[in-house]
Parts: sequence; structure tokens; C-alpha cells
Amino acid sequence: MKSLLFVLFSSFILVSCSKQTATISPSIETITESVYASGTIVSDNQYQVFSTVNGILQTTLVSEGDTVSTGTPLFKLFNETSRLNNENASLAAEFSDIKNNQSKINELKINLNLAAKKLEQDSLLFKRQSSLWQQNIGSRLQYEQSELAYQNSKTAYEAARLRYNDLIRQLRFNSVQSQKNLEISSRMVRDFTISSEVNGRVYSILKKNGELVTPQTPVAIIGDANQFIINLQVDEYDIVKLQNGMPVYISLDSYKGEVFEAKLTKINPIMNERTKTFLVEARFVKQPPKLYPNLTVEANIVLQVKEKALTIPRQYLVNDSFVLNSKEEKIAVKTGLKDYKKVEILSGISTNDQLSLPK
Repeated sequence: MKSLLFVLFSSFILVSCSKQTATISPSIETITESVYASGTIVSDNQYQVFSTVNGILQTTLVSEGDTVSTGTPLFKLFNETSRLNNENASLAAEFSDIKNNQSKINELKINLNLAAKKLEQDSLLFKRQSSLWQQNIGSRLQYEQSELAYQNSKTAYEAARLRYNDLIRQLRFNSVQSQKNLEISSRMVRDFTISSEVNGRVYSILKKNGELVTPQTPVAIIGDANQFIINLQVDEYDIVKLQNGMPVYISLDSYKGEVFEAKLTKINPIMNERTKTFLVEARFVKQPPKLYPNLTVEANIVLQVKEKALTIPRQYLVNDSFVLNSKEEKIAVKTGLKDYKKVEILSGISTNDQLSLPK
């Protein structure tokens, strides 16, 4: 009999305790409204390295983890045709160089000088003969012959001058054109050496020596060695609430139990149609000691914080508009801010009310 009474008494206590734990009063505390987002860490200025030409990867000049500067050679591609074209362009440029064609210039220059001297001599003879003819000295035949010689010398000089000027113009054109062709060919040869576009670190090498490299396939991933960006995916229903400068609290699997503060720095204005999300960027206020690209993160973007708010646990809210009192009667309430645990109550109840947990 005593054992039975003890069991019944214990059961009564357990039932009473369970009822007490299911009943709470609203409390005054700080509540934070935030937007949840997930994403990854990327290096600042991170980019995929592409080749501008087709070729076979001949030499890899760096290793994963190496730090590089802008212009540091990373890979060399092999292309025999490009090399031969460059040699041909070099030979053509050397052949067309004005200095190497000076003998042609000198030859025409000599002919031009001779034609100029003959023109000068025939001009003097024609003037003398013309003066004598005006004084009725000499024959008309001598006058006409001197005039004809002068005209022939003048024509010969003009022809020599035109040939000389045409040669100079042609040589200059050929020289400039061949130099341009050499520059184009040399640039194409340089394209077979892939260099870094930024100061940073080689995070990944995607091709092996002997493999074909094309402009459509990346060969490496490079980014800043010390500065990192947080790329976050935000649902389309939440994107209109965000603006740059909002605080972001970051948690990483690599730093379990720690929360890092960041700031929202960029909102990309186009939605990914497949995932129905927007890409936003944030930067750490104080960066963790070690980070690597593609680390996964979870984030809460803080929209607003309200102190001294009347709050209840979210599980005590019924249909987003009611709560149950201690008699399990519905009471209409008006809600405000919400986070993943609490909800703000603007009106309908006070701290003196006792609320029951909905079943």
C-alpha cells in the first residue's frame, strides 16, 4: 500500500513538473532579425587562368601553393608552326630593314645626283644659246638642240627623283610592315608562355605536361594569398531586404564553435534562374588566421536589432497570429521581428501572462 502511494505521488510530481516546464511567460530581451545564407570562401582577385592559343603543355613552371607576381611565367606551350612563323617574320624584317637596303638607296642617289648635274649643265648651255640666238648669233639648229638637251635632262632628273622617292617610300613601308608582322608573330610566340595576371598564390593546377591546352579550358586557379571574400547565396525572397554595409556573422566548419564578424560589400543584381538565388559578397572585419578557397560557410546577415523587446520562443506561436494561455485558450497577438528561436510580440500579451506550449 505504501509502495502504491509512493508511485502515485511520484507520478503526480512528474506530471506537475512537465506542466510547469510547458508554461512560460514572455520575457524582455534583445532580438535580432537576420537573413540566413550559405556559401563559400574565395580568394580576393581569384580567377581561372586560360590560354589564348591552342598548344601542348610543355613545361609547368610553378607548383600549387607557390606565390607569384604579375607577369610571372606559369606555363609554356609547344607549337612548332608558331616558332617557324616567328623565324620567317624575323628574316623578313631583317631583309626589309632600310639599313640593309642602303646600297639600293645609294645607287639611285648617285643617279639622281648625275641627273641633277647634267640638268644644271644643259640648263646653262640652253641659256647661253638662247642669249646668242636673241643676238642673231649662231644657227636655229644649235638653239633647238640645246633646248632639246635641256628638256631631256629635266625629264631624266624628274624620273630619277621619282624613282628615288618611290624606293625610299617602298623600303620604309616594307620595313614598317615587316616589323609589325614580327611583332604580331612574337606576340603569338609570347602567347605560348602563360603568365600570371595578379600578385597572389597558385591554388590549383588543372593540366599536366603533355595535355592539350585550348582557350576553352582553364589551366590553373590563382588568387590573393592573404585576402579572402565570402560569397553567399541569398534567396530571392530575402534579397530586397539587404543593403551594403550590413553586419554579417559567419560560422565555418573549419572553426567550429567560433563566429566571425563581416560586412556586406556587394550585391550582384541578377538572379541565378536555376537556384533562384542572388550572389552577395562580404568581407571579414577580422579575418581568421588561416583560410583557403572553397571552404563552406553559413551566415546570418543582420537586418535590424531591437533591444528591450517582448519575446517568446517561436514554438509557442500558433499560425503566426495566436498563442495559448495557461488554460490553452487562443489569444490573438501581433508579431514583429523574428529570428530562428524567438519572435517579438508587439501587442496581445504581456510579461504577466502564462503561455502554454501548443501540442
